[in-house]
Amino acid sequence: MTDPSYIAQILVSGLGVGCVYGLIAIGFCVIYNASGIVNFAQGAFVMLGGIITHVLLQSYGVPLVLAACLATAFVAALGVLVERLVVRPLWNRNASMFVMILATLAVQIVIERATLIAVGDQPKTLPMFTDLPPLRILGVAISYQFFWIVGASLLVILALGAFFSRTRVGKAMRACAINREAAALQGIRVSRMLALSFALSAALGAIAGILITPTQYIAFNLGVPFAISGFIAAIVGGFGRPFGAFLGGLALGVTQAAAVVALGAGYKNAAALTVLLLFLFLRPQGILGAAK
Repeated sequence: MTDPSYIAQILVSGLGVGCVYGLIAIGFCVIYNASGIVNFAQGAFVMLGGIITHVLLQSYGVPLVLAACLATAFVAALGVLVERLVVRPLWNRNASMFVMILATLAVQIVIERATLIAVGDQPKTLPMFTDLPPLRILGVAISYQFFWIVGASLLVILALGAFFSRTRVGKAMRACAINREAAALQGIRVSRMLALSFALSAALGAIAGILITPTQYIAFNLGVPFAISGFIAAIVGGFGRPFGAFLGGLALGVTQAAAVVALGAGYKNAAALTVLLLFLFLRPQGILGAAK
């Protein structure tokens, strides 16, 4: 019989990673809702969040909190730059979704190569935010970084909820998500909302990268795996629904953790793809249903 504490340990590990997947998935949903674009450069934003924070901390002696804030701001600005230089020209020419996806994939590759040239190919990491031994609760070892990941993720979700429901800019972005043409007729600058959605999505990716880097190494070529996991989480949760995307991230994280323990690390990606195929065949609208 399997030890209950062992199962609980797997659950805790999966939930921690799942929160990060959920934040990445929300980034996908923010851009998709504002523009109908699937941004596969999202993984690059995750990678940059962790690497830039590491460089600022280790090479320039910037305090961890300040380094994380600066990295998030830089990645958000990069998101706006990607929107202005790559997405906006295609948007103005009414390019197809396929062309948009290829363009964001190209951005992902360019960012990866630029990062390789700038910082090299050696994996980077960050110190634990709270450098204390793990807590042991009912036989389960829980690191303090887990609490940081869960707490920060919940805080981000609450902040996003307040932003979209209580601020004029947030309501304008929601209006664009519902009907871009009608929003434009009401005087909302849809192009500005698109730029803001890229900034917000990039910032979410950077936060996810900063939170996960103390628990695992980050390198220039890890953007694509993060993007794929976030994309799967968004589909599982119901593409276009931020809260559903977060739930999809949790489900994916727990599934991967269970697969690693039961079958081995080599089956981690297979488990993720299996979950994706099951939802595509049995419930293509996702946990909460796709956004209308």
